[in-house]
Amino acid sequence: MSVAMTRGVLFVHSAPTALCPHVEWAIGSVVDKRTDLDWTPQPAAPGMFRAELSWLGAPGTGAQLASTLRGWAHLRYEVTEEPSQGVDGGRWSHTPELGIFHAVTDVHGNIMVSEDRIRYAYESGAGDPAAVYHELSLALGEAWDEELEPFRHAAEGAPVRWLHQVG
Repeated sequence: MSVAMTRGVLFVHSAPTALCPHVEWAIGSVVDKRTDLDWTPQPAAPGMFRAELSWLGAPGTGAQLASTLRGWAHLRYEVTEEPSQGVDGGRWSHTPELGIFHAVTDVHGNIMVSEDRIRYAYESGAGDPAAVYHELSLALGEAWDEELEPFRHAAEGAPVRWLHQVG
């Protein structure tokens, strides 16, 4: 019987120099392998550095990476995990100001908002379109996207490194 595998990408959008080796150690503890990232300056935040890592591992690796890095001061990151057999995909976004956001994603990377979340938006809005809009904005993680977008654009053309995990 083969072990289900999936893949994803970790985008460290900004980290202070002193935190970079700790980020590598934390990633290594999840993937059970030493990780040396190629850190480059982050133009959107002078004095900060960025790195990307494509990974291959068991379903749930994305959640483990996001949890391991969660809550660190001055660290902005995103983790994606592609769907695999019987498991939805996911995206985790983190900023120091907003904390962590998680969304289930489809095979194209689109955020999937559940029926219950949509019903909650309608019910909590109680006829107020602005309240419904606010709840749906939260469900889509728009505040995280707005904060991270300058960091994403600053990374265009950056090298990506692949990390493969066995078993």
